[in-house]
Amino acid sequence: MKRFSLLMLALLLCASTIFAQIQIDWWHAMTGKNGQMVEELAKRFNDSQTAYKVVPVYKGSYSDTMNAGIAAFRAKQAPHIIQVYEVGTATMMNAGGAVYPVYKLMKDSGEKFDPKVYIPTITGYYSTSKGEMLSLPFNSSTAVMYYNKDAFRKAGLDPEKPPVTWPEFFEVAKKLKASGMEGGFSTNWISWIQLENFSAWHNQSFGTKNNGFDGLDTQLVFNTPLTIKHFETLYELSKDKTFIYGGRENKANPLFTSGTVGMHFESIGGYGNFKNTAKFDFGVARLPYYPEVKDAPQNTIIGGASLWVFNGKPKDDYKGVAKFFTFLSQPEIQAFWHQSTGYVPITVASYELTKKQGFYDANPGPEVAIKQLLNKAPTGNSRGIRFGNFNIIREIEDQTWEDILAGKISVRDGLNKMVADGNAELRKFERLYKK
Repeated sequence: MKRFSLLMLALLLCASTIFAQIQIDWWHAMTGKNGQMVEELAKRFNDSQTAYKVVPVYKGSYSDTMNAGIAAFRAKQAPHIIQVYEVGTATMMNAGGAVYPVYKLMKDSGEKFDPKVYIPTITGYYSTSKGEMLSLPFNSSTAVMYYNKDAFRKAGLDPEKPPVTWPEFFEVAKKLKASGMEGGFSTNWISWIQLENFSAWHNQSFGTKNNGFDGLDTQLVFNTPLTIKHFETLYELSKDKTFIYGGRENKANPLFTSGTVGMHFESIGGYGNFKNTAKFDFGVARLPYYPEVKDAPQNTIIGGASLWVFNGKPKDDYKGVAKFFTFLSQPEIQAFWHQSTGYVPITVASYELTKKQGFYDANPGPEVAIKQLLNKAPTGNSRGIRFGNFNIIREIEDQTWEDILAGKISVRDGLNKMVADGNAELRKFERLYKK
């Protein structure tokens, strides 16, 4: 009996080893409704098979998540997958042996993978010059303008005709404030929306070398007369609260959802959260542009983040990661993610499926973002941004903008300082990674 019991125990241990699920750790930066959708994606994948279990772990803001991932890799405790925001792309690309490129991962794992099924303006951001995808686009977005239709009605404005140009926009903002609102407009992400996308939308260089895509020896050049004019207007309108600054990253969202301001610039990725929290009728419109700029508007650039894979895990683990990426790329899954969050679908098939399902008839906002990205064929000025130490550069821009608002430095000197200090960071990055 004792020998039989030992045999049974051995068989049970063997079976548990054979059928044990392989855990795939996924670090991310999604909160609110978007965080719930991340959990739902993992659940759907886990329910679809039994060999692997994806475990999402929230690690804080985009910057916090990236820094935690880098520290964990150095300590040999990195997750399998990490969500990295777009400004970290150059750092991850130059991370040497830390990253397992997605195109190689999929090939090595025997997963069907065709880069051509993905939307080019999105995948180009995360690919080599040869078109090799280094990371999987995930929560891709672009900047749009949200506006309170109820507030428009109260101010005597047509809720179906949001302002198209910046001069029109500023006049509407003044009318909204005059109607009794505390402020006319606010904005998130000063760098991404009012500098990077602003430059792309007007087909102006943010930096040399095609905004950093063509080499590390690049320079920031966004302190142009047009940008200075734009920021001088923002500063002047802040004095009477026609423009209200709500903080860094996406900290200004409550100004819009509370009804404090009538217009707000934010990622289309905020659409799902706004649908859940706004107690008023709101619309989504394209970014305004200055009509005197030739050929404007051009196209906007993406934001959001992609999924990178760390090296150093067992081969069988990577088969699970690859299958998860195949799962995430399915048209039905992408359509679900897009429709639930507002983030742009990463494949053409998922966009077409969403149109076929009639989603945009009832929810035109998310399609505004897609059409804005595809407004014109991208140029070297509007393909995207790829600079090293760009997370640090954005912090410099945020701090300097706050100094401008506080009257510590003029707009012109402030923009010149952003460029000078940013270029110093680019030189540090170049010295570190130049081959």
